[in-house]
Amino acid sequence: MPPADLLVQIFGTKKSADTRKALRFFAERRVKTHFVDLAERAASLGELKRFTQKFGVEAILDRDSKRFADLGLRTALYGEEKWLSILADEPFMLKQPLVRLQNKLCVGVDEKLFKDWLA
Repeated sequence: MPPADLLVQIFGTKKSADTRKALRFFAERRVKTHFVDLAERAASLGELKRFTQKFGVEAILDRDSKRFADLGLRTALYGEEKWLSILADEPFMLKQPLVRLQNKLCVGVDEKLFKDWLA
């Protein structure tokens, strides 16, 4: 059983199957989660920077998202800072979910990694 003080932060939307899968994974293991619904509130620039420092902006940018296509960014060549400011304003262009446990980070659902975190 995981320590009671563990709190996993999950950024995503209720419509995202992967976000629901991550929420369910932790719920089944009785791990408290703080769900940040990107449909209601965007992730802060500081949170996004935390993920890009580890994975790079390309890892969290969902180039296949409908919002990315709607904004006509297919040919856009921006630097990391510009992409971060766009992602802070356009959370539907983020890969989902973004998962954080203290200083451990994950983009998407990686149940093996989540199990390692809880071990």
